[in-house]
Amino acid sequence: MTDHVSYAASEDKTMPAVCYALYLLAFATGITAVIGVVIAYAQRPTAGPAMQSHYTFLIRTFWITLALMVAGGVLFGVGALLSIILIGFPIMGVAWLIMGGAGILYGVRAVVGLVFLSRGEAYPRPYAVLA
Repeated sequence: MTDHVSYAASEDKTMPAVCYALYLLAFATGITAVIGVVIAYAQRPTAGPAMQSHYTFLIRTFWITLALMVAGGVLFGVGALLSIILIGFPIMGVAWLIMGGAGILYGVRAVVGLVFLSRGEAYPRPYAVLA
C-alpha cells in the first residue's frame, strides 16, 4: 500500500493564497478579483503541478463568474426594458437569481480551493464548473 504523496510540500503556497484572499476580498471591494486573476495568469507558467491546478482553478473561477454576471446583467437590462409592459419584472427576478447564484458559486469555489491549498493538496478537478 502506498502513502499519499503531496507534491505541494515543496511548492510555494503563498501566491495562490494571496489570489484566494483577493478573490474573497472582492466581495467587499468588487475589483480585487481582477488583481487576483492577473497574478494567477502570471504565476501559473512557473508553478509546480499542484499549484498550477490551483491557478487554473482560480482563472476558471474568475471567467465562469464573469460570464454568469454578464449574462445576468444582460437579462436584467432586457427585463428593465420590458418592465414597461410588466413582463420584465419576472425576467429581472430571474436575472437577480442568476447573479446571486454566481456570487454564491464564486464564494464556494474560493473557499473550497483555499481548503485544498491549506491542506497542501492540488485541486482535484480544476476544470470542473461546480466546486
